[in-house]
Amino acid sequence: MFIVIVQFPPLRPGKDQEFMEWFEWSNKGFAGHRGFIRRRLLKDTDTGSYAAIVEHESRDTFMAMNAGAFHAEAGKRVTSLFDGSPLPRFYEVVGE
Repeated sequence: MFIVIVQFPPLRPGKDQEFMEWFEWSNKGFAGHRGFIRRRLLKDTDTGSYAAIVEHESRDTFMAMNAGAFHAEAGKRVTSLFDGSPLPRFYEVVGE
């Protein structure tokens, strides 16, 4: 299994609800991609910042999704909500 943890930059003031709606909308779009397992949104209990965990069957299926038109559209829709850019980190599951 391939995991991506995305640390989102701070949201612009008053954009939390719009961000939550975007995340729900984008989850529906990503769910149809081959290899997609799930995507969850996390909120830091101390700072209020957001992160996402994206689970895929493999790096290849994730990269194919990442290169697609829907990913580009999702990125365009959310960019204006942030002060900065998301930071993805890539992981292979090596044990359970």
